[in-house]
Amino acid sequence: MARSTDPAIRAPKAAAAPHGVAFILKKSFISALVALVLFSLMIGVRTEAGPEGQLIYWTRFGDLAAIVAAVFFGSIIVELLRQWIGPSKGVSFIPESANGTIATLRRFFAPALLVFAALVPVIFYDQRYILDLGILVLTYVMLGWGLNIVVGLAGLLDLGYVAFYAVGAYSYALLATTFDLSFWVCLPLAGILAAFWGVLLGFPVLRLRGDYLAIVTLAFGEIIRLILLNWQYVTGGPNGITGIPRPSFFGIPLTNTDDGLAARLGIEFSTTHRVVFLFYLILALALLTNWVTIRLRRLPIGRAWEALREDEVACRSLGINTTTTKLTAFATGAMFGGFAGAFFATRQGFISPESFTFHESALVLAIVVLGGMGSQLGVALAALAMIGGFELFRGLEQFRMLVFGSAMVLLMIWRPRGLIGHRAPSVFLEPSEISSAVAKEGHG
Repeated sequence: MARSTDPAIRAPKAAAAPHGVAFILKKSFISALVALVLFSLMIGVRTEAGPEGQLIYWTRFGDLAAIVAAVFFGSIIVELLRQWIGPSKGVSFIPESANGTIATLRRFFAPALLVFAALVPVIFYDQRYILDLGILVLTYVMLGWGLNIVVGLAGLLDLGYVAFYAVGAYSYALLATTFDLSFWVCLPLAGILAAFWGVLLGFPVLRLRGDYLAIVTLAFGEIIRLILLNWQYVTGGPNGITGIPRPSFFGIPLTNTDDGLAARLGIEFSTTHRVVFLFYLILALALLTNWVTIRLRRLPIGRAWEALREDEVACRSLGINTTTTKLTAFATGAMFGGFAGAFFATRQGFISPESFTFHESALVLAIVVLGGMGSQLGVALAALAMIGGFELFRGLEQFRMLVFGSAMVLLMIWRPRGLIGHRAPSVFLEPSEISSAVAKEGHG
């Protein structure tokens, strides 16, 4: 049989052939050169302000050379492993017999995680650090679920979500300190005021999308922060608001008094009681956010959000009011951000504009993206990994941001849609059979 000379036939074989040594070295050299440019000023030269204000610097060329060499040889190893493993060609490494077991574990993973969260105050009752960390994680879980409505379901990139967080916190602080209202009265009011500001943000950005929408929402977050910083007569300016009342157990204070909760229950008073109460309070608020989001996804407004996320032009062609759809997404997400802000204010007892910077918006957005836009479980796992991960690397202060950034890059490479990517629509239209008598020529 004669050999085929058709280039189209030889192309797949050539593409499948492994690259030579020259290609691997060239690719590794380019990677090392990029690392040298990126880290030359970050690691190679260290600068600080001297005791008299002058600039002093010193070099760390040894550390820079070690990092560049690690990148060079790491690129060689990665390329060799890639050629050794080869393309996956859709082959799964998980045997077919284990798919049923994995599906069962996925089904019970979320309830098991919820049960563990409910038992955290019981298991770690004497460990205040774990309880405080759990409260912080649950706060970011609630913020992530609130932003997931705007970004994950409606597909609107919001970089100013911290503004609603700040509106909720300051609304509760001002109402509680000025009018002496309880937490349970101020909580819904803070959510309503945050939703109102969400509608105000939604009107100017109705015709914007993508990067332009992100820039406007980023500006909105900065405007709110600057107002809180400069309107000193109302917000206290950079000094913030102090003396914010603590929440009560439906009117029963958690204090060491005769009318306190411990005295009424006949148990010994402990400061841990308030921490446990705050833990269950933020857990209930987070679960409320999750339940409302899941319910809304199954309603027409939730399906309109998903249609808007997939294609706005097609959404309009179907007769969906995109104005109402965007405004409801902003208002709903802002409302839950306001709830979280009210809880933050009552937990801290003190708030200031420094707590509501762009870093908070970026962190919540990273939680939503890394967890998987539209995935409730993925957002919870991402919040646990990111907030808890910072605490694990707290001892490595100089390297924890490098480790954290590297983990994010690797996750975006191997899981570009997040830990648990979920963009499946809530409703599927099943195709129906059409009778041949209706479909024949002249009748349809």
